[in-house]
Amino acid sequence: METGGEIYWDPYDAGIAQNPYPIYRRLREEKPLYYNEKYDFYAVTRFADCERGLPDWRTFSSSRGDILEIIQSGYEIPSGTLIFEDPPIHDVHRRLLSRVFTPRRIGMLEPQVRGFCTAVLDPLAGAGRFDLVEAVGAEMPMRVIGMLLGIPEADQPAIRDMADEALRTEDGQKMRFKGAESLTNEAFADYIDWRRDHPSNDLMTDLLNAEFEDENGRTRTLTRDEVLTYVNVVSNAGNETTGRLIGWIGAVLARHPEQRRELVDDPSLIRNAIEEILRYEPTGHSIARYVTRDVRFHGETVPAGSALLFIVGSANRDHRRHTDPDRFDLHRDIGQQLTFGLGGHYCLGAALARLEGRIAMEEILKRFPTWEVDWDNARLGQTSTVRGWETLPLIVG
Repeated sequence: METGGEIYWDPYDAGIAQNPYPIYRRLREEKPLYYNEKYDFYAVTRFADCERGLPDWRTFSSSRGDILEIIQSGYEIPSGTLIFEDPPIHDVHRRLLSRVFTPRRIGMLEPQVRGFCTAVLDPLAGAGRFDLVEAVGAEMPMRVIGMLLGIPEADQPAIRDMADEALRTEDGQKMRFKGAESLTNEAFADYIDWRRDHPSNDLMTDLLNAEFEDENGRTRTLTRDEVLTYVNVVSNAGNETTGRLIGWIGAVLARHPEQRRELVDDPSLIRNAIEEILRYEPTGHSIARYVTRDVRFHGETVPAGSALLFIVGSANRDHRRHTDPDRFDLHRDIGQQLTFGLGGHYCLGAALARLEGRIAMEEILKRFPTWEVDWDNARLGQTSTVRGWETLPLIVG
């Protein structure tokens, strides 16, 4: 929404979220440092500013959260919420999960991930239409994360739905942040207690048994509450963002049928197509930080104590970084993009998200080389943290 020639960007406005890119373009050119008086936050939208700021944890701290509502709540983040921590404790906790999310270990998951994907797609054979989000986006990532954590299949949908509900917002309203209740799903507690006595080959068991040197130099294992926090971080991130990516695969390729035909004819192009979709329609558009000291952008000062948003959804379309950035091009030489962040908080699950996205695209295109979207019945989801399709009905054949 723009009033009287002034640019107004509101992260809670569903109307803006339908297509934020024209406003992003104006912000980059006219107000590269933007201040929203209504919600009391600053924002930067250019690639260079995000590239400069995201790795600078001393100035732009994660210790109060990376979501605007959490930063402004003043809530004290529990230990182990590594996405809401700064070094050195962040590095201690991140190393624990890094053991699990190594490229080799993620690569070994491909047969199981493909099996989950074919299991949700095979029943759709012969269908004239289906909802891609319901059939694949809401199912496949849930089963992959459930497998990693060791959650029984029958219990996975309820846990996914609770995580989705915690992130949901109404148009024009903030996320209903309720402290620990919004960050931790106590439903995992019973599984953790069970796994302590019945170890298995899963992430929960690994976390319960992993020894590490903490910030005080003491060698120990994680507490029950720390394991619960870790499990929630992995579950929420793995379900929500990857599911949205699958929805964008369906929407973007429907709008670019000539490039979809290229992918059908040459599946070797799919890896780069996933990168381009991540750049072109990122699932998360902003990363929030708490400003620890006065800092200047474009001749203006952001005072210490402020909340600042790095709008990576805008930075990925900055013409200073990418030629013709509003064009989807599966052949693009993408290089650095900011969808998964940058620096110490670069997304640990990036390799898993890419793997799931690639396999989903491969298997969808094998079965359905063409489709259209019933746009009248498609619905874009509204949350503080992600942007993606809640329903995406495909007409196939």
